Amino acid sequence: MLSLEDGRKAVQFARDVVEEYVKNKNTSSSDIGETFDQELGVFVTLHTYPAHDLRGCIGIPQPIMPLKKAIVEAGKSATRDPRFSPLVEGELDKIIIEVTVLTKPELIEVNQPKEYLSAIEIGRDGLIVEQGFYKGLLLPQVPVEQGWGKEEFLSNTCMKAGLLIDAWFDDQTKIYKFSGQIFTEIEPKGKIEEKNLDGSDD
Repeated sequence: MLSLEDGRKAVQFARDVVEEYVKNKNTSSSDIGETFDQELGVFVTLHTYPAHDLRGCIGIPQPIMPLKKAIVEAGKSATRDPRFSPLVEGELDKIIIEVTVLTKPELIEVNQPKEYLSAIEIGRDGLIVEQGFYKGLLLPQVPVEQGWGKEEFLSNTCMKAGLLIDAWFDDQTKIYKFSGQIFTEIEPKGKIEEKNLDGSDD
């Protein structure tokens, strides 16, 4: 778990990475402390302000590199999320930046698919669905923001993986869960708060 101070450092660093990359195609090399040397998964999300529409969201789900490096990679990639046009300099003052630091994904083992419903919790868990070469991930905040129940969450993660909505019933499908700490700007370059998954801010 990151402290609020470290969470604020994470968002400020992600902002530096995004701005430096968009303006100069360089990356920030700020020293942000030993906490960021630990290997953790992370997602960097860009939202428009004040509409709060998604503008980019890319991450490193697995803890395979130091958190600082993961923020750099995710931040750069979020500016050129293939679902959107590349972020341009004129937008930098019109986006808010959110950083979600992830726990290591854990395989959910069940005897029958219906048991997934008791194994996951909306507002706590993110999901990864994997079947062969197909893989999809949705962050813990997504079902809360969309108002989904557990079955909708499972089905939408399957669709994110490019699978049928009922692929979670297939015994060839692996489902992992993880949790995340969310830190976000309230307004562009403004106050940074930890965001609770019930929608409130600390």
